[in-house]
Amino acid sequence: MKSSKNDGIVYSTDSGKTCPKCGHPVKNCACSKRGPAVPNDGVVRICKETKGRKGSGVSVITGVPLNEKELKILAKKLKQKCGTGGTVKSGKIEIQGDHRDILKQEISKLGYTVKLSGG
Repeated sequence: MKSSKNDGIVYSTDSGKTCPKCGHPVKNCACSKRGPAVPNDGVVRICKETKGRKGSGVSVITGVPLNEKELKILAKKLKQKCGTGGTVKSGKIEIQGDHRDILKQEISKLGYTVKLSGG
C-alpha cells in the first residue's frame, strides 16, 4: 500500500464538541448564559395552569427562595394540607387541583409575600 503525506488528516465543517444540554458548540454554550428562570423579586406567586394537562388544573407555586431539598419538604407539607398529590419540577411546586386560597394562607404563615397570579 502506498502512503501519501496527507494520511491521517481529516477535514470537517463540524464545530467540534457540543453541549449535551443546549446543543450549541461548547465555546458558545447557551446554558451558562441563562439567568434564573424564576423572577427573584422576593414574591411567591401562585397560579393555576391547565395547559398540557388535558383540562385538569394544577396550582403552581414559583419564586420560593429555597433549594431543591427544602422545596420537596415544603411541597410535602402543602400536599398534606390540601389532601392531594403534587410534585417539584425545575424549582416550581405543582399541587394537583385548584387550592390557591389554602396555599396562599399556608405560605403566608411561613413569612413570605404571596400573590395570586393568572386566571
